[in-house]
Amino acid sequence: MPTDPTHTPPPPPPRRRLLARVLGPLLAALALLLLPVPGPGGGGTAEAASVCHGRPTKTYRFATGELRLYRNRHYACAVTVAKRPGTVRPMTVSLQPRGGRPALKAGRFARQTGPVTVHALNRCVSAYGSVAGQGRSTGWILC
Repeated sequence: MPTDPTHTPPPPPPRRRLLARVLGPLLAALALLLLPVPGPGGGGTAEAASVCHGRPTKTYRFATGELRLYRNRHYACAVTVAKRPGTVRPMTVSLQPRGGRPALKAGRFARQTGPVTVHALNRCVSAYGSVAGQGRSTGWILC
């Protein structure tokens, strides 16, 4: 097959343009996924997206905060949230399925502690949450 010495194939596109064409839209999509989008109220709200999976089941309020419980078909989850976030103080959250060991998270936090999750398929759970020494305990619930 004869080759024409005057005809040369077009050069491949420069590497930088190829990277810009591929990485540009990819990075834009990643930014849309990772950056928070304000809701219809304009700014963020106190009821931000939950860290627990499942539907909110019960909320127990006490003087310095609240204990929030969530549940889906297989798991129960608990979070303790401070009434006035910002000050670092001791916080605790505990969740125990009946017949199982408790899941506990304690320490010094500014806004919330948790989540703690336990396997609770067809089981009651007991929860405890405290903020700065004041707290609330539940009996066996979510049966």
